[in-house]
Amino acid sequence: MDAPLIDEVTAEDLLNAYRAGIFPMAERADDTDIFWIDPEMRGVIPLDRFHIPASLRKSLRKNPYRVSINTAFDRVIDACAAETPGRPETWINPMIAGWYKELHRMGHAHSVECWAPDGTLAGGLYGLAIERAFFGESMFSCMTDASKIALVHLVARLRQKKFELLDCQFVNEHLKQFGCIAIPRDDYHGLLGAALSPSALTSVFVSPSDAGASAGAGSSVVAVASDFLPSGSLQSSTVTS
Repeated sequence: MDAPLIDEVTAEDLLNAYRAGIFPMAERADDTDIFWIDPEMRGVIPLDRFHIPASLRKSLRKNPYRVSINTAFDRVIDACAAETPGRPETWINPMIAGWYKELHRMGHAHSVECWAPDGTLAGGLYGLAIERAFFGESMFSCMTDASKIALVHLVARLRQKKFELLDCQFVNEHLKQFGCIAIPRDDYHGLLGAALSPSALTSVFVSPSDAGASAGAGSSVVAVASDFLPSGSLQSSTVTS
């Protein structure tokens, strides 16, 4: 279909699309067409079966990055949309980037960032949180294991906040190492419906106590990445929100 103008698709339209199990994509970053996708097989990472490869466990123990939440959303999505030698094409065009930046300003889209000791943005990821479902959109890495460590902290927070669904859209070899599986569309819609059920306890990705930090209150939350490692093998990392 032809791409709608950005003012023809509202933030509520996008939220409703995700609630219905549909998400937008473009073929390439320079493509003006938008496709609305509801795959026959959907990639998800079961939060209770998240797997950390042995090499990443070693990296986590070194605690190489400072991890933050929602401190550089625009930079993260722009980096995810940028072409790199290993990724000559991406599906994030300027229209899609604009939509998610608006959703972030509204408190629906979130980023996890990894920072090197010298203050360089080493990697990160972003996605959309609705009720107890998180829809992972994209990740990037400029330094060793940065996006992987961001994913570990994302999953730690989702578990901490009692989320039930981590939607990865599609399965690829990179995500398989973390336990990503493909499930049929009908099964996915069942999981999505349960995660969005109004009768269940609502979870939020950033709680009121966390959100104060973005307004200068200076609060922080500990993402318990150590939940995934043997007891005492990793100190919890402070995540600023």
